[in-house]
Amino acid sequence: MTFKYFFPLFLLCTLLAYRVDAQIAIGGDYDEQINYAAPQEYTIADITISGVKYLDNNSLVSISGLKVGNTIQVPGDKIQRAIEKFWAQNLFDDVKIRATRIQDGMIYLDIFLQERPRMSKFMITGVRKGQADELRDKIRLVSNDVVTDNLIMKTKSIIRKFYVAKGFWDVETNIVQVPDTSRVNSVILEIHIKKNGRVKIDKINITGNTVVDESTLKASMTKTKERGHYRFLYAAQESTIGLFGCFFTGQMKQYPQYVKNVVDQNAKPRIFKQSKYIEEDYQEDLRNIVNKLGANGYRDAMVLRDSVYSVKKGMINIDLNVHEGHKYYFRNITFSGNTVYASKDLLEIIGINKGDVYDYERLEKNTRYNPMNLAVANLYLDNGYLVANVEPVEVRVENDSIDFEIRVHEGKQMRINRNIIKGNTRTSDHVIIREISMRPGQLFSANDLVRSQQALRTMKYFNDQTLQINPTNYYNNDGKVDMEIGVEEASSDQFELSASWAYSHIILSVGVQFNNFSLRNFWNKDAWRPIPSGDGQKLSFRVQSYGQGYFSGNLSFTEPWLGGKHPQSLSGTFFTSFYNNSQTYAKSDPSYWSYNTLSLAFMLARRLNWPDNYFYLSQSVSFTQYSLKNYPSLTSSNITGNGLFHNYSYTISLDRRSLDAALFPRSGSEIGISLEVTPPYSFIRNKPVNEIAAEDRYRWVEFHQWRFNAAFYKQVIGNLVVMARIKAGFIGKYNPDLEVTPFNRYFLGGDGMTGVYAMDLGGKQLIGFRGYDNESLTPLDPTTNQRGAGGVIFNKSTLELRYPLSLNPNSTIFGLVFLEGGDAWRDFRSYNPFQIKRSAGVGVRVFLPMFGLLGLDWGYGIDPVPGYPNANKGQFHFSIGGSID
Repeated sequence: MTFKYFFPLFLLCTLLAYRVDAQIAIGGDYDEQINYAAPQEYTIADITISGVKYLDNNSLVSISGLKVGNTIQVPGDKIQRAIEKFWAQNLFDDVKIRATRIQDGMIYLDIFLQERPRMSKFMITGVRKGQADELRDKIRLVSNDVVTDNLIMKTKSIIRKFYVAKGFWDVETNIVQVPDTSRVNSVILEIHIKKNGRVKIDKINITGNTVVDESTLKASMTKTKERGHYRFLYAAQESTIGLFGCFFTGQMKQYPQYVKNVVDQNAKPRIFKQSKYIEEDYQEDLRNIVNKLGANGYRDAMVLRDSVYSVKKGMINIDLNVHEGHKYYFRNITFSGNTVYASKDLLEIIGINKGDVYDYERLEKNTRYNPMNLAVANLYLDNGYLVANVEPVEVRVENDSIDFEIRVHEGKQMRINRNIIKGNTRTSDHVIIREISMRPGQLFSANDLVRSQQALRTMKYFNDQTLQINPTNYYNNDGKVDMEIGVEEASSDQFELSASWAYSHIILSVGVQFNNFSLRNFWNKDAWRPIPSGDGQKLSFRVQSYGQGYFSGNLSFTEPWLGGKHPQSLSGTFFTSFYNNSQTYAKSDPSYWSYNTLSLAFMLARRLNWPDNYFYLSQSVSFTQYSLKNYPSLTSSNITGNGLFHNYSYTISLDRRSLDAALFPRSGSEIGISLEVTPPYSFIRNKPVNEIAAEDRYRWVEFHQWRFNAAFYKQVIGNLVVMARIKAGFIGKYNPDLEVTPFNRYFLGGDGMTGVYAMDLGGKQLIGFRGYDNESLTPLDPTTNQRGAGGVIFNKSTLELRYPLSLNPNSTIFGLVFLEGGDAWRDFRSYNPFQIKRSAGVGVRVFLPMFGLLGLDWGYGIDPVPGYPNANKGQFHFSIGGSID
């Protein structure tokens, strides 16, 4: 048989086989009466349902389309359609229609159906609860759903799509059906997910660009980055070979770009930004590429095609084809609708001249409101024009030049009508109102709005993430606007229970600080919840002890708005400490010594309006009495260790604080300088120092102390913040014939914890310095070769990179890496700011409302400490309230 006859015959046999297979269920015990080659007509005498347990028989018969009394052909299309209808329900695993009896042209049919199980419930394993909850909302499985192949495949598809969008291309999903013994014909779906690792981007290939180089476009993709490349030697080799190639081919002008491309492909470490593919971020970065091209004058730029594909397990490539188009330039920029400000003044603010490369983003940035940059809209919004609208409109394109018209709708000047406070459940309205820079009757100002938000955030009473100030009710054309201040209370009171190691003892500390106290409601029993609060006053109490030999207590109170009308605060602090060796010696023993301190201080601080309202001026007076008995010499043998010593001092300081948040600032600064002075007793006595008994020379403590500190915060990439800080101090003397006061000197190194709240043992000022033991960087006294004397000058510089792990106001957490440098010196003759101790390390800060800011740092001291061989190397430090900073 030739092939031309074989193929038609084979096709006919195949069709006949298909037909028989489609009707194979017809028959049963009466299959021998059915002639599949010659269909016959029968009248349906009866229809029964078998195999089902949980479905209604009448409904199933109705679904089949077959009715008693109808005439059908067997085999025939009606039987085939009935079977297809049952399969379409997705309720059954098996469908058969059988003839149970054929007699006198009548046929009795039985429809056999095997039901699929139903889902009673499902569970998701292998992922954290938050993602499991997200998946539940997406897959939308409902109890009693029929478990079909389609349902299983659809669920897997949704899960895969969910994780691919998050960068987990190798996610594995296994769905297991477990019989539910508590319900008939039911199963429990166990959805086991294994995310595996996020895929990394091996290569981003950009084509179509002819002017803007590939590395520039890649850099514009802020979140979608290639994995790091570390082939530095290969890059150097290729650059060297390329130098000769460009030289001999006369293409030296192209050599810098050649090197740039080689380095980009082979020597590009990835440190601060991970290489990962997130669909949402990827789409944003595609827009960033277009914006970057637009910023270079390519107004018609677009991404023509993009492709993301897997190259190997855990690795993908991205191919992008871009179209640059023509390069454009600004030509004429005109204004319309402006009556308050002259066009030439507004054009100067925009800062774009005729012939500048077209950059719409730059034009928009300098036109619309921008709190970080002077823009045209800022002028109007800071002068009461709340509804002002400034819209740049492209009016003409000619060749490569574009004309713009800045259309200004000034509207009506608005004045503040009232401030509406919402959400405060504990803090009194007047405490919030007094921090608001916007007063009824004043012109609306966007700058005042931003300043008010900053002031409320730095109070630490409210959730930073939900605090809002919004203008409302300003469409009634009466020139008035209400300011709605929405706050969410956050606990600000703090409790301290800590232990630290110092002076060869474990020092236990217990303290409590109420940051929103109300003295006015102290006698009101209904206001105790659990303490009277809401007036913004601060009350703190703290005690320290390591047993019988040491105890210190501190009590302070602050009224932030003295008189209630002006931003001036009054603080009072009482401190006392007892330090002795009574654990070893009785008081009557000649070896017994003691050092007792009693201190009282008052401070008045006021917020200034000049040079701007971020400045604060504070003044304080303090009295401290030191009572010594047989105490070892502080600086030299000429200073007695017995009797009373008195310290009356006056301090004035000027500070500027402009942080955008209190707990995790991303921008702003803190700068302060202070001067503390005592009366020059040695001159007042009008008696030469050598005529005064040694034990009387320092009875009245005299010195002048200068302190400077500055900290700057800058958001660099996303939530990554860089902080730079410098601190310095100097204690001087009036009389050259006297030594610098033995009290209040600087002791550098360690966590600085024991000096957080007030003067500590021996009137020390403890300065934290990570990576070194407590006080180990204090200069040696050449007469005693001991560090007990302290330093009179110090400086400390810190550079930190901070990243938030949680910005929840109830548990703010951020990690950091740091570099630190500094030292302390005993006098100006030995001062050398270029010979300092250095350290580096990592740390974490946790803010808990009950305990305040807690810190744990590990620092490595890079430089050895003379006379203290084990003071550096790896050190862990625990801190409270930023004591180590």
